[in-house]
Amino acid sequence: MEEGADTGVSSRAERKALVKAKMLRRESEREIFRLVGRALKKPEAERSEEEAAALLLHKDTAEELCQRQVRRSVLKRKQEEVIDDADELKNKIRQLAVAVKQANHLVVYTGAGISTAASIPDYRGPNGVWTQLQKGRTVSSSDLSKAEPTLTHMCIRMLHKEKMVKHVVSQNCDGLHLRSGLPRNALSELHGNMFIEVCTACSPVREYVRLFDVTERTSLHRHGTGRRCSHCCGDLRDTIVHFGERGTLEQPLNWKGAAEAAEMADVILCLGSSLKVLKKYACLWCMNRPVSKRPKLYIVNLQVSLVLTFLRK
Repeated sequence: MEEGADTGVSSRAERKALVKAKMLRRESEREIFRLVGRALKKPEAERSEEEAAALLLHKDTAEELCQRQVRRSVLKRKQEEVIDDADELKNKIRQLAVAVKQANHLVVYTGAGISTAASIPDYRGPNGVWTQLQKGRTVSSSDLSKAEPTLTHMCIRMLHKEKMVKHVVSQNCDGLHLRSGLPRNALSELHGNMFIEVCTACSPVREYVRLFDVTERTSLHRHGTGRRCSHCCGDLRDTIVHFGERGTLEQPLNWKGAAEAAEMADVILCLGSSLKVLKKYACLWCMNRPVSKRPKLYIVNLQVSLVLTFLRK
């Protein structure tokens, strides 16, 4: 019995010693990072002997901190909005107009940037949702049920009416494409629609289009809206693909329509999106084809697109 007790006390002591050693090692590493970081911020001529010695002794740490700074600088540049001068803008508009006119099967991909004129914040712009959250700021909510389709939404709808746009693939949940009059069969809302709730107990799935936001009670993996189907009394759920989820509903997501449109597209026009999310969906970019056989791509966005390197592979 005593030997077993001694063994237990010994193993606990060893675990405590290991935990303490790990904490001391982490604190030592943090101190090294602080010292090297301070040294790197100073011009070489202003560094103390201790700081110069630290940079020589901890070359790997210095290199890692330099790489982090490069990545931060690149990210900051990508978040900056760039506006072309008047002549360059006119030239690009002419090129885009020719491409739209000559396209046999034009598909439009839209992001949050096309809804900012309706006072709906984007995500990665200077005042975007993710940008504000990264800075530790709160994001104010607004009543999106009062938002009206913007000039961009109405132009897209008119281009579809004139048979110049075949399909619209949207990341937006604000419902403004539908409010513009764009037909449901010409639209894929890949992340859902905050004004639509559905009953999946009914076959086919029964839809309820509301004038109010149905997502007031929903969140990640919690889709119940608290209302019931008037036909079968089943629980209604939202159609939103929350961050970290994969969408499974046929409508309004309409993945089939999006994939078929991409397969037939000879021109893809992307409006108001960094494409950071859309680039993950290879089927939308015809990645199974050689680069020369893929649709021509035109991007209209104030920030650098995050999809270009991916598409050149």
